[in-house]
Amino acid sequence: MSWKDALTQARAALTTELFTIAGTAITGATLLTFLAIVLATFWIAGLLQRMVERLLSRHSNQDEGNVGAISRLLRYVVLVLGLGVAFHTVGINLNALFAAGALFAVAIGFAMQNIVANFVSGVILLGERAIKPGDILAFEDRMVRVTDIGIRATKVRTLNHEDLLIPNSQLVQSTVKNHTMDDRLYRLRVMVGVSYESDLRLVKKTLIETCETLEWRYKARQPVVLLDDFASSSVNFEVSVWTEDPWGSRRSGSDLREAIWWAFEEANITIAFPQVDVHFDHHQLQQLAAGAGRPQETESAPTPRPEDG
Repeated sequence: MSWKDALTQARAALTTELFTIAGTAITGATLLTFLAIVLATFWIAGLLQRMVERLLSRHSNQDEGNVGAISRLLRYVVLVLGLGVAFHTVGINLNALFAAGALFAVAIGFAMQNIVANFVSGVILLGERAIKPGDILAFEDRMVRVTDIGIRATKVRTLNHEDLLIPNSQLVQSTVKNHTMDDRLYRLRVMVGVSYESDLRLVKKTLIETCETLEWRYKARQPVVLLDDFASSSVNFEVSVWTEDPWGSRRSGSDLREAIWWAFEEANITIAFPQVDVHFDHHQLQQLAAGAGRPQETESAPTPRPEDG
C-alpha cells in the first residue's frame, strides 16, 4: 500500500460520520478537533496564569494574595471560553443549554445546590479579593491562615499546622474577621488583676513602662492601660499593645505576660488570686468553747448479779 492510499483511507476514516448530536454530524476529525481545542484551552489557561503572575509580581505593588486571585480568575475565564468553543464544535448548542437552564436547575437543584453555592462563592471570593491567600482570618473561634482559594473550598492552616477545607459558601455568607484585609495591625489584649492594697498609680505606670520595652510592638501606636473592673478579689486592668504580626499573637501575649510578671516582682506589686474571708460570731465561739470544756458523762458497767456467775 502506497502512502497515497494510506492517506486516502485515513481521510475517509476521519470524514466518516460516527453519530449525530443535535443535527450535527460527528466525524473522527470533529472529535480530534474537539480534543485539540480542549488541550489547547488548558495549556493556554495555564500559560496565561503564569505570565500574569510574573508580570504583576514584577511590575506592580500587588501582594501575593491579589496576584494569585487575579491570575486564577483569568484562568477560569479562559477555560470557560475555550470549553464553550469546543462544545460548539461538536454541535452542542450552549445557548440552548442556557435557555433550558431553569428547567435543569429545578430538576437537579436540590442535589447540586451546595456545589453550585460553593462554586458561585468561589468566583465571588476571587473577584472581590476580600479574602486572599496569605490572609489571616478569625473563623469559628480560631485563627487560621489562608493558603489557597479553590473553586469549591478554601484551604486554611491553623496555628497547630492543621490543614482545613472551608466551603466557600461559609466564607461568603457568614461574618469572617480578616486581620490582614487592609493592614497587618493587630491589637493584643492581656488582663491582669492586682490586690486591693496595691498603689493603682504605680500599677498603671509599671504596666505602661513594661509595654514600652517590648521590641515587637508597633511603635507608632502607644500601649493602652485601662482599669477594667473591681472584681471580688482583685482590681483588674486591661493592657493592650499593637503588633504587625497577628499570626504570632499567642507568643507575643506570652512574652507580655512574662514581662508583666517580672516587672511586678521588681515593683513589689501583688498579683491577686481568689480569696475568701470567713467571719465567726463571737458569742457562738464562746458557747462552742464552753461545750468543749465540759466533762463527758460515762456510762458505768452494770454490776453482775450472783445468779449470772
